[in-house]
Amino acid sequence: MLSLTELERVVRVLNEDFAGARVERWLQPDRERLVLTLYRRDPESGAAGKRHLFFTAAEAVARISELASTPTAAPQPPAFTGYLRAHLSRARFVRAGIRGRDRQLALRFEARDGDFELLLALLGRRSNVYLLDAEGTIRATLRSPKDTRPELEVGEIFQNPGRELADAGEDRWPQVADSEYLATLEAHYIDEETERDTEILSRRLLKAIRKQRKNAARRLARVESELAEADGAAELNRHAELLKGGLARVEPGASEVCLLDYETGEEVVVSLDPKKSAQANMAAMFKRYHKLLRRLTKAGGQLDAARASQDEISALEERCRELAEAGDADEAVSELQAIAARPEIAKLLERPARSGRGDEPARQSNLPERLRDVPRRLLPRRYRSRDGLEIWVGRSDEGNDHLSTRLARGKDLFFHLDGAPGSHVILRTEGRPDPPQESVLDASELAVHFSKQKNASRADVHVVPIKNVRKPKGTKKGLVYVTGGKTVHLRREEARLGRVLESRIDD
Repeated sequence: MLSLTELERVVRVLNEDFAGARVERWLQPDRERLVLTLYRRDPESGAAGKRHLFFTAAEAVARISELASTPTAAPQPPAFTGYLRAHLSRARFVRAGIRGRDRQLALRFEARDGDFELLLALLGRRSNVYLLDAEGTIRATLRSPKDTRPELEVGEIFQNPGRELADAGEDRWPQVADSEYLATLEAHYIDEETERDTEILSRRLLKAIRKQRKNAARRLARVESELAEADGAAELNRHAELLKGGLARVEPGASEVCLLDYETGEEVVVSLDPKKSAQANMAAMFKRYHKLLRRLTKAGGQLDAARASQDEISALEERCRELAEAGDADEAVSELQAIAARPEIAKLLERPARSGRGDEPARQSNLPERLRDVPRRLLPRRYRSRDGLEIWVGRSDEGNDHLSTRLARGKDLFFHLDGAPGSHVILRTEGRPDPPQESVLDASELAVHFSKQKNASRADVHVVPIKNVRKPKGTKKGLVYVTGGKTVHLRREEARLGRVLESRIDD
């Protein structure tokens, strides 16, 4: 996520390069992304051209940047785009600014319906894009306020979050010229966004494939059951033929009759329905025999298909897992999208998921997007550092594995006590290569607190980038191997620990 310092530079770039530009087009690829195409003629050179500003409210990669070209629009324009097109088509961009000494970028427009402000709020999981009128009333939002800031409602006056950033952060690209700044922001985040999209899509696909595998297993069990039942068809036909030749020997109301099989020379006991006549028993046997014969013919052809389907589903599941861990995220997304487009998979993706209590997904509105599909038993504890960064703590061995190998990413830092068992702790750096020292110390306190040395006055905490953490196949739950990193010689502070524990974020 962009720092306040970086947003202030974006304001300067927008005011220098885009002031006076006309709105050419509003486009919304999905519910979290928005593209604004502006047309402007350079007052000095007279050259005219289009520029594409990109806004996204996706939690981990929320930003404003510039695209070289426009992406594919959603098949049906969402309501937010419809409102923008109705009220801000051909509007003129006036100026940009920061609202409320926070990571809130405001773009002012003059339109035929009056003045409007497009507000991009970069607030982590609460990130959103708001359209405000001249009085500051919220007219439309990119994401639902219920998922970001429930205290806000469309039709009400917009209110700032009520806090100011203590640290404006740094500009990670001071050497980049202003003319290339917005494109540089996009180049930085696109890989992370592609990785995020890959993981989200792979998780959805794996869930759908598991459903398909269960359906295939039930289908195979049914076919095998029908085959097992049909195995008695030959014996049933034999009894019917014997009864046909011995109808005269059947006494009324008899439940069985003993008949001689002249081919084998043995006596065969044929069971009967005492409520039916001998003729009716024989007809029922032949009818049942022909039914089993048809089932046997049908099931025999289905058996190989059902087994092949299971093999195909298992291979597909393995391929999705490989793609989720692939190095080339762009290629992985393309192949995953092709898998998702298969009719049988697409149908399953459209259905709402159902799961048991242990695998029930977390509530959508109260969690970062990265955690929304995580089973409750694997959800980490979440705390907020003094600098506003989130710290995630594993709850169990299984949760530790999931946190360190699936949830952490990018420039996140891994914390663990040297020589003592304990929870895995992850500092979410929001892409910063060198996070604030106070946040590192806060995470170190939690690593000691959730370990066997929680009462120690001093401790050595190992800190390593998440990319240097690996879990070889076959290792026990909760065990990972790390390389490199550094050691924080922590002198425990009760005040710091108390503050961090009190900052816990409710699920």
